[in-house]
Amino acid sequence: MAIGPVQLIVLGFDRPDFHGEVIAELERLRSTDTVRVIDALAVYKTARGDVEVEHLSNLSVPEAVELGTKIGALIGLGIDGEPGMEAGAVAGAQAATAGTRAFTDEDAWDILADIPDDSAAALLLIEHHWAVPLRDAIARAGGYRISDGFISPFDLVAIGMATAAEAKELHDLETAAAR
Repeated sequence: MAIGPVQLIVLGFDRPDFHGEVIAELERLRSTDTVRVIDALAVYKTARGDVEVEHLSNLSVPEAVELGTKIGALIGLGIDGEPGMEAGAVAGAQAATAGTRAFTDEDAWDILADIPDDSAAALLLIEHHWAVPLRDAIARAGGYRISDGFISPFDLVAIGMATAAEAKELHDLETAAAR
């Protein structure tokens, strides 16, 4: 299994009204091998301030074990060279088998102060599996990532990829719940 670029996305939901469509879209992207949700943590705070936490991942157990093995090996390599790599691989596989997740409930507590009552937040750790061949081609050509980020819809107007009206519509769509 090749590991694609991994991205952490933190989303806010004002007065959330979930009907399963976000999960359905993540599952659709998984079924097309576009992205994989390594781990996700959803935190909902009721109008009274009560908190509910839910985890989501769409990795199979073998994928989680393989990913845990590779991540553990990389961490071990950085800590103690080759012996650490072997120990880290074993520890990573064991953690994945035991159901250890990237996000813990403690991560939820870290964001609680920023979540207003009657709203929610989601932390998504997503692997961009679609990018593996592109990343590998770039590496073979001697290239490397310097930076990345999402572009504002308003910045697309300056380069002719969107009209001002389209940019405003996209911006309003992206920020409607925050208002």
